Amino acid sequence: MNSRIQRFTELFCEIHDLSEIGGLLEWDQSVVMPPKGAIQRGRQTAIIARLHHERLKSAELGDLAEELWAAGGLDEELRADLREIRRARERALKVPDDLVARRAEACTLAQVAWEKAREDDDFPAFGPHLQEVVSLTREMAEAINGDQPYDALLDDYEQGTTEADLKPLLSRVRDRTVALLDRIRGSVAAPLDRSILERAFPVSAQEAFARRLVTDMGYDTDAGRLDRSVHPFTIGTFRDVRITTRYDGSNLATALFASIHEAGHALYEQGLDAERYRAPAGRPCSLGIHESQSRFWENLVGRSRPFWRHYLPVLKETFPGVLDDVSVEEFYRAINVCEPSLIRVEADEITYNLHVILRFELESELVAGRLAIADLPGAWNQKMASFLGTQPPDNRKGVLQDVHWSAGLFGYFPTYTLGNLYAAQFHEKLREDLPDLDDRLGRGELAPIKAWLNSHIHRHGRLHFAGDLCRRVTGRPLSVDPSMGYLEDKFGEIYGL
Repeated sequence: MNSRIQRFTELFCEIHDLSEIGGLLEWDQSVVMPPKGAIQRGRQTAIIARLHHERLKSAELGDLAEELWAAGGLDEELRADLREIRRARERALKVPDDLVARRAEACTLAQVAWEKAREDDDFPAFGPHLQEVVSLTREMAEAINGDQPYDALLDDYEQGTTEADLKPLLSRVRDRTVALLDRIRGSVAAPLDRSILERAFPVSAQEAFARRLVTDMGYDTDAGRLDRSVHPFTIGTFRDVRITTRYDGSNLATALFASIHEAGHALYEQGLDAERYRAPAGRPCSLGIHESQSRFWENLVGRSRPFWRHYLPVLKETFPGVLDDVSVEEFYRAINVCEPSLIRVEADEITYNLHVILRFELESELVAGRLAIADLPGAWNQKMASFLGTQPPDNRKGVLQDVHWSAGLFGYFPTYTLGNLYAAQFHEKLREDLPDLDDRLGRGELAPIKAWLNSHIHRHGRLHFAGDLCRRVTGRPLSVDPSMGYLEDKFGEIYGL
């Protein structure tokens, strides 16, 4: 039995390592790859994707998994590994190897095309690439679940979640969000001033502050990097977790909150069990739980008043003379202005979920074939007007702003709102366990937060499904109430509601 377990372990670790190689190719493409390397990179990613798929489908791995599963008497961790491998194989066996390779290559080329199209505001140039990615994604999803292809895509990021589950949940978030927005619009409180974030902030100093901040959060820079990319992201596991951000010399918030957000993701990866991070159930629980970690740090910590009692003086030292006239209260209110905007990653806490729901509805239509690629920009603009009361002046600030669809990440967007919901519920429990949290934040003590998240969430990996993990940590199932209650209380106080 021990030799069979050892061989099973060797096989699934190979699969994990191939996935990591693919991730490093993606990082290189987004950060340092020369533009003319796109075609070669497409072939390389196709090969890695095909090898990963073939290893997962191998008869040896399947036979070992079934034999061990039938034998019984296994510990909880190995049973979870077997569960994950059997599920992944079931999906992989339904998808032809050549389809996996063609889709990986198409996504690589589409991401390069997206970057140029975004820079040039040229959606028609990107359209054929997006069409290819959507077509291949639909073909893959239909192979896995012909009746509900979008559910097949969701299941890749949030296991067991269906579109039917999401719609009522997101509807409740949307309705309470719109009601809160209406109350804020009717507020007679003095308008908040975010212009203090739009002064001249040299990028070199922004980068120095971002590095200071993510290090204080507990990000191990000996096991990671902070670089620049068109769209911020995190990639890698455990001892090699790389994050990127983007800088705007006249908008401090852009890099500030993107860096905190990505570091939140990175802390999850670096906080996995050292002995099991390569195992199928040693990986992060789900994308919703992953997003809960980034949104937790970005918003519940990074946009809190106590946090800036400590860090505003540091910020003033970093930018001499730029913020000398700004108080903690003024800064806190500036970073919490609620105002419908065009860019998702720069949206305030309240309107952010509306950006996510917009994308969820559009990608569902794309996968179902009910929305044509050529009609996507118009549909985007209509929903922006309906949800947020604003329309982008161009596609660069509209349908071309996110990298996700070019990368084939359909089914990913809903996890952002799930992350917000999980984050607020975890935050309630953290406050119960650390009743002096605000005092700690005011002193710049971030280590207790990281330690709590490591203990309650990170180290468990995928041992439990997301909903089960939520119940184990908080004592109750996922609910919209903690998140919406937090927003209603916070912005009620800010806007005098």
